[in-house]
Amino acid sequence: MRLDRLIGILTVLLQNDRVTAPYLAEKFEVNRRTIGRDIDALCQAGIPIVTFQGAGGGISIMEGFKLDKNILTVSELSGIIAALKGLGSVSEHTQVERVLDKLGANTEAVVSMSEPVIIDLSSHYRGQLTEKIELIKQAVLDSRLIEFDYFYDKGEGHRLIEPHFVIFQWSSWYVFGFCLDRSDFRLFKLQRLWNLRLSDEHFEPREVPLEKRDFNQRYDDADKLVALFDPSAKYQLIEAFGLDCFEETAEGLRFELGFSDGDYLTSWLFGFGDKVKVLEPRSVAEGIQSRARNVLSLYL
Repeated sequence: MRLDRLIGILTVLLQNDRVTAPYLAEKFEVNRRTIGRDIDALCQAGIPIVTFQGAGGGISIMEGFKLDKNILTVSELSGIIAALKGLGSVSEHTQVERVLDKLGANTEAVVSMSEPVIIDLSSHYRGQLTEKIELIKQAVLDSRLIEFDYFYDKGEGHRLIEPHFVIFQWSSWYVFGFCLDRSDFRLFKLQRLWNLRLSDEHFEPREVPLEKRDFNQRYDDADKLVALFDPSAKYQLIEAFGLDCFEETAEGLRFELGFSDGDYLTSWLFGFGDKVKVLEPRSVAEGIQSRARNVLSLYL
């Protein structure tokens, strides 16, 4: 995309005293005429770029407009590199590699590209995930509608939405946008979203209410679970909810949790098998009993 290239060219110019047009053309894989148009665009945007002709000539940013290389510490720069590598697990590698190259080159401090932190945001179907994220990003930048088939607990349906952004939260990827079928802002999990298409129809971006942006409060936790877990499940509870999420008693690990989605909670508890007993509410205990009977009937 041209915007990415313009930002990249500006970054190179800020980090170097002078570069040549052939150098930029090779680095960004375009011809010299395209670089010339990009330089004109940067000038029109108010960036004071000057060119020098003849031997030793090139392109430079006017003196006094240079980036202070001390603006980022080694620790901060390392953090950026780690984050970019994580993003690279679900993005086109060429784009991320170019940014990493620009961040790592010509810096006064030595930054190890072998980060001790490894972030992998992909899943077992990384190829489709990358395609979905790239298409949604394009739709957001161009303010274009997207449509897709969506599979959920009540069946499946077709959706047409105004996408606003892609989110990684609760260990999954989502697209957040205004659903034209429901006339409201909704989250859609990318793993349940298929046959994604970019519409030719454009939309005017809406203002997202503050309460809709608070994704951690999307459920009101109106009900309360009380359950006893076998001590052997301690590590699983700590992994999901932290060190102080239960009370150790003579009967087992007493666990309490507010919830609003009973079906999801029942499925989660069922995965513990005989390592958990629900004390309340009765409806959740009955849901587990019903599932157990259905499973047993398959093997009789």
